[in-house]
Amino acid sequence: MQLVAGVDLGGTAVNYTLVDAAAKFLIEELCEYPARAREGPAICLQQIANGLKIAVEAVGCRLEDVVAVGLDTPGPASATGVLSACGSTNFVHESWANFDMRLGLEKRLGTPVTYLNDGNAGALWGHFMIFGADNQATSVSALIGTGLGGGVITPGNAVVKGRKGFGGELGHVLIPYQSIAGTEGIQPRCNCGRTGDLESLCSLTAIENALLPYFLPRYPDHELGRLGDIRKAAKLVRGLAAAGDPMCREIFRVQAHALGLFFDEMVNVFDPDALIVGGGAIETGVDFQRWFVQEIRNGMPAQRQEQADIPIYIMPNGDTAGSRGAAVDALKFARDNGLVSD
Repeated sequence: MQLVAGVDLGGTAVNYTLVDAAAKFLIEELCEYPARAREGPAICLQQIANGLKIAVEAVGCRLEDVVAVGLDTPGPASATGVLSACGSTNFVHESWANFDMRLGLEKRLGTPVTYLNDGNAGALWGHFMIFGADNQATSVSALIGTGLGGGVITPGNAVVKGRKGFGGELGHVLIPYQSIAGTEGIQPRCNCGRTGDLESLCSLTAIENALLPYFLPRYPDHELGRLGDIRKAAKLVRGLAAAGDPMCREIFRVQAHALGLFFDEMVNVFDPDALIVGGGAIETGVDFQRWFVQEIRNGMPAQRQEQADIPIYIMPNGDTAGSRGAAVDALKFARDNGLVSD
């Protein structure tokens, strides 16, 4: 059997998926293995190889059946998978600086490897699921997690990577945040140094750095204020918001409206066929997801009549979107290079 693997490498875990030549996914659930990224490239790459062998054997196949591997990681990294000279946010070992992730894994496995950053991989999966393998659509995805990732996908499932690989760095697009009601005087600052980009308001980091410090004084008796640990409190906001807590709903309303302002900019740049929202922030129940999507629409300035009906989708297969998108990218490579036959 000819297989293509998708490998989503995070700071502490690797997520795997496998797809056959007919684009049938053989792993439906989350399939994880420890990453040990903090211990440097040699140990981490061996961990990826070990976990891939386990994943392949779990579906009754052999590692030799894998003809191509799609890898995605957090950035900053080039379009070909070379990490920034400053290293990556998730990979703190000094040996990661300027490390070629794609080539390193390719040498370790002895198998061709393709590369996407994690936001682009997730965006590709959402686009592929909504529009299929052969399409003429354009989509913009925003993935809300610790930071804000995403991507722009154009006809034929082409990922906009850009000149240096930073295409789709949607979190660092500036938005007119001063227009969001109920946030007068807030100064949201991103870890990248910018004030008022999307990530500074729409991410877990934004909740910790800007939104909780802004709203807690307005809710002096709130249980999160009694925790005494802003980082721990920030991680509880999503669950409380889904349960209907007024302050936490306000925080997510601000995030949704920030996303609405950003999507308005993207609608005017790309006139896309779809907007897609994903990430851990909305890995919740359907009712909360519907509320959040409606708040995104409420936060968007008035659209032209021709554009007002643009659909907003929730990212399919949220936890596994990255590995699945990486697999789709690798499958295209395998088909283009005659490594698989339909």
